[in-house]
Amino acid sequence: MTDLEDIRIIPEPTAARLNPRQQEDYRSEREDCLTWLLNVGKTPKKGIGYAKGTIKPRSNRIDQFYRWVWDNYGGYTTNVTPDHAEGYLRHLAQLEASGVHKSNSQKAVQTVLKWRHHVHGIDEWDPSLRFSGDSSSQPRDYLTIEEREKIREASLEYGSVPSYSNLSPAERDRWKAYLAQRFEKPKCEVSPDDWERANGWKIPSIVCTSLDAGLRPIEVARAQTTWVDVDNCLLRIPKEESSKSHDNWTVGITEQTAKMLSRWLSERRAYQQYTDTEDLWYTRQANSYRSSALKRVLERLCEIADIDTEGRQMSWYAIRHSVGTYMTREEDLAAAQAQLRHKSPETTMQYDQTPVENRRDALNRM
Repeated sequence: MTDLEDIRIIPEPTAARLNPRQQEDYRSEREDCLTWLLNVGKTPKKGIGYAKGTIKPRSNRIDQFYRWVWDNYGGYTTNVTPDHAEGYLRHLAQLEASGVHKSNSQKAVQTVLKWRHHVHGIDEWDPSLRFSGDSSSQPRDYLTIEEREKIREASLEYGSVPSYSNLSPAERDRWKAYLAQRFEKPKCEVSPDDWERANGWKIPSIVCTSLDAGLRPIEVARAQTTWVDVDNCLLRIPKEESSKSHDNWTVGITEQTAKMLSRWLSERRAYQQYTDTEDLWYTRQANSYRSSALKRVLERLCEIADIDTEGRQMSWYAIRHSVGTYMTREEDLAAAQAQLRHKSPETTMQYDQTPVENRRDALNRM
């Protein structure tokens, strides 16, 4: 079972309009729906659920749909239907809102109607209107070639500390206090081994593997030691672990990344939290990395690298989008499709965005 931690079951605007009994009824409805979506909702026949990073924002849009139904169809109910959904789409069509907002809202409604079809037996819904996001034809913010190199270099600075042997007693004492807080242990128990751990290869290996393979957050979470083929500079991702794919994938990585993974695999054996598991990377709390944790890592890397992120939607997908953009530019769509593990070539075509200046140069040469 996937827990509902970090997902607001009853948002404040909804709680403010429901009486206590309605709140309890709605809470039960929401918990049943969200649990089903997270565990089996993506592909019910195979028992594959949506990622929490997908459902968390979508759950808020589902709640907005319910509230709209209450406002327009006679008050509180949990029995939302395809007729309600059609009315909501007509409402969205008239809004002065972005295509992205309308598209995401439609996906949220489809998600909850999918749950009600499979669990409550209502008719399957085929929307009469479909919205496409404003950014559907091109990737969101991505790292430039220069930023990719800066992020790679910043990963080697991330969390690092000076060499134990090069510190004076006073400096060593200050760094021991820092490491005690970082590793959540008493200062008196900090040892030279903690210096080695602070300068470890976990973050560089995550970053460089993602820069090469364009790992989605869920793939970072699912990554196994068995994926790594250091000798041949490959990741071998089985179909059951590759997000959004039905095929096994063989993904190339650079020799530099292979060396980092080799160092991490050796270091990883020294940590108790990896005993009896093939999971490749854990946070300090022994949890799998998720979108929010990886976003914090990227934000810190951008700080170290002095990359301006103001006005940019920077998430771990910025790394993935950079792989697609430049793989398409340097090779072709087929190479990008294979490297990014896209089932459909249409998905990869969003990266076929040759800059205007490049196209102008081509015209001058023709």
